[in-house]
Amino acid sequence: MLRDMFKKTYTLIDTKYSASKGNKEKEPSIPQGLWRKCNKCGQPIYVEDVMSNHYVCPKCGGYFRVHAYRRIEMLVDEGTFEEWNQKMEFSNPLDFPGYEKKVLAAREKTKLDEAVVTGKGAICGQWAVVCVCDSRFMMSSMGHVVGEKITQAIERATREKLPVIIFAASGGARMQEGIVSLMQMAKTSAALKRHHEEGQLFISVLTDPTTGGVTASFAMLGDIIIAEPRALIGFAGPRVIEQTIGQKLPEGFQRAEFLLDHGFVDMILERKDQKDTIGMLLKMHGREKGFFQKQRILEKDESLSYGLKDKVKPAASKSAWDTVLISRKADRPTALDYIHGLFDDFIELHGDRYFKDDGAIVGGIAFFHGMPVTVIGQAKGRNTKDNIKRNFGMPSPDGYRKALRLMKEAEAFGRPIICFVDTPGAFCGLEAEERGQGEAIARNLFEMSSLKVPVLSIVIGEGGSGGALAMATANEVWMLEHAIYSILSPEGFASILWKDSKKAADASKVMKITAADLYRMGLIEQIIPEEEEFNLETLPSTIHYLEKALEEFFIRMEGMDGSQLAESRYKRFRTM
Repeated sequence: MLRDMFKKTYTLIDTKYSASKGNKEKEPSIPQGLWRKCNKCGQPIYVEDVMSNHYVCPKCGGYFRVHAYRRIEMLVDEGTFEEWNQKMEFSNPLDFPGYEKKVLAAREKTKLDEAVVTGKGAICGQWAVVCVCDSRFMMSSMGHVVGEKITQAIERATREKLPVIIFAASGGARMQEGIVSLMQMAKTSAALKRHHEEGQLFISVLTDPTTGGVTASFAMLGDIIIAEPRALIGFAGPRVIEQTIGQKLPEGFQRAEFLLDHGFVDMILERKDQKDTIGMLLKMHGREKGFFQKQRILEKDESLSYGLKDKVKPAASKSAWDTVLISRKADRPTALDYIHGLFDDFIELHGDRYFKDDGAIVGGIAFFHGMPVTVIGQAKGRNTKDNIKRNFGMPSPDGYRKALRLMKEAEAFGRPIICFVDTPGAFCGLEAEERGQGEAIARNLFEMSSLKVPVLSIVIGEGGSGGALAMATANEVWMLEHAIYSILSPEGFASILWKDSKKAADASKVMKITAADLYRMGLIEQIIPEEEEFNLETLPSTIHYLEKALEEFFIRMEGMDGSQLAESRYKRFRTM
């Protein structure tokens, strides 16, 4: 009732009204602390509403900066946080005038000893080391104490075999410490390298603002990088850039959404979803290495059948060209349909960390019968708008580099890799050549050949040329019954050899591009049957078949160590 009374009262703040005697304007008296003005939209907001909404404006969705302990309270399971290095000795390495006084003032204002809080806690039951920067303390600039606290937390996480989560917020290096501040960039990065080499996970969460030396060190080194909506993220500040180049910057420059589009973050995650998503990511990375447990599958489904590839129905009496046309049908299931049909809790990860997030490649982490797996697919759209977004399933170099980044991350954490191949070919535009399309494909072949985890590739539609092979250097390659896999399109083949693209139907016959052809030639291991009318409505029967086939695949791979898996892959291609 009291809350409603104040809400009603506040609506009168800017309203002119007359008293019962005379026309004198009055302003109502509002108790301090109940209402604030949103610094994003300027609207009055009730403080309790903001707090219950994870410190997000309920009117415009603007994000307020969060104090370190409040952030920990929102993230860590109640009663589990153990703070480390709460107090550390201050020093003034440059004897900078007034520095000590400034630090003491920041301590008095924030009740913090320094600009970062570190410790250990559980997130949805998963233990992790947590570091949270607090921008109230000298804009969370990184001096030697901040660098030391973060480094010690990472080192302890490495010893205790725990993941690290850092919530970055910073104006950059601490000017009062000069070159000593600069050295913290190298120190924290070196500690993270050791942590990574021990096979431990680092999740970096970028909040507003994350700039300067923090961006150029630990903040951008996460195995997974998360950003809050509209957070300012960049090395040089926008004002500095504008003054340097003398140009007006585009709308949204250096915001989280800009970085997502340019391939530098895996996801933008609303604050209300952070605990659950980070908890799930920890769970996906928290298993002992060793990718499968045969007993769990057998307990789950005692009817597990073997020899599935011997039970494939004979290919229907369709010509090779009929098969080409079927593989290209607009209503044919896409990679995302298989991903959502076969796996649970799929979390999509974005970006190549160099230039762009390519919509023609989708990938991330999911569970298969409780086992973490990395899934990657070449994605087509269902309509013109979606096809434009996904470039009609033709990946750019950025897409292949994204796929390889996800594969290497899977290898580091012992997860099997499942690829869904469906592309008419790699994109051949000017910008693709400028960014190294050939190198990107070659690099995938090079690195995939020696991955120390099982790799399975399934051609679900078109498997066009090197653009398909860059996702199919696998331990086994399967094909849908009416998929195709070829050196290039039949139209291109006919144009090159016969100078007539209209002979594509004849070309498709001599090219031997159907699943049946390739199985007879020993180039694929299994054919996955399709319904006569294969679309989203009939996909479930194929999903059921694939689920059984995947169980068999993982059981076959279970007894092989990393070196054996790589050797098996090498021998597979060596015999061709």
